Amino acid sequence: MKVAVIGAGAWGTALGVVLGAKGVPVALLARTKEQAEMLARTRENPRLPGVFLPPYVRPTADPEAALLDAELAVVALPSRALKEALAGLPKAPAYLSATKGLWFERGGLKRPSEVIAEVTGISRVAALSGPNHAEEVGRLLPAAAVVASLDPALSRRVQEVFSSPVFRVYTRSDLKGVELAGALKNVVALAAGMVDGLALGDNAKAALLTRGLAEIARFGEAQGARRETFYGLAGLGDLVATATSRHSRNRWAGERIVRGEPLEGRTVEGLPTTEAVHAWAMEAGVDLPIVRAVYRVAFERADPAHVLTELMSREPKEE
Repeated sequence: MKVAVIGAGAWGTALGVVLGAKGVPVALLARTKEQAEMLARTRENPRLPGVFLPPYVRPTADPEAALLDAELAVVALPSRALKEALAGLPKAPAYLSATKGLWFERGGLKRPSEVIAEVTGISRVAALSGPNHAEEVGRLLPAAAVVASLDPALSRRVQEVFSSPVFRVYTRSDLKGVELAGALKNVVALAAGMVDGLALGDNAKAALLTRGLAEIARFGEAQGARRETFYGLAGLGDLVATATSRHSRNRWAGERIVRGEPLEGRTVEGLPTTEAVHAWAMEAGVDLPIVRAVYRVAFERADPAHVLTELMSREPKEE
């Protein structure tokens, strides 16, 4: 089969490498002709130094050529670019979302798979999530992920295509839970970075991650997702990796925010997700204390120490 990877950033490149290493033909769709030519010439993405494209991966800036005869289109784009980028592209028979984000629209939250289906008109959409840093996946270090779809046959097909001795893929039927877990753990990872930036210690960080996971699991269950999904690869697994790794942009961003340092124009998916979930919670009257705390520090420039004191002073209750 042929796979088109839409997005030649770090994550799209890493997924292309996983497939190309198996001998799967991959069209890696770059944003510009210059980027595609550089990737074709050097066979290396500057955002993943030391990771080289296998011969089966063909960079291109031509959407028609990339999607021609592709059985699956992997969408590896920043959440804010998703709608605009997909709107002008040819359609594929099926899509796999590798984007982690949420949008707040017309009183509700929208997930990447819903945006993809809405923009393309194609209902066969799956989502891939898990503890997967591009820097390690691209180097073919051992990793695991989970794929979910409303179409079980599509989930099994993605599992078959991506699974390898270094990339183990599980399936789930809870598409909503997998996508919510992948997006919301970024908010908690921002909070973990804030703990690191304030040098509050391992005890505080462990408590934050534990309570943060409980908060997003309650939230997801209220949205119709299954609670156990949040304790699997898409939730707990991804949270551990994102909240602790030196590769994590969200942890890095939280640390810099509390120190008053700029984010240097880097994409940090947890920030728009925080905005979306906070807007939903305010409208719905739902109490999400960690989401609210991250929002206040990141967007209202509240004093982190004061916000922490408020969190610690909440009324005691059973775990």
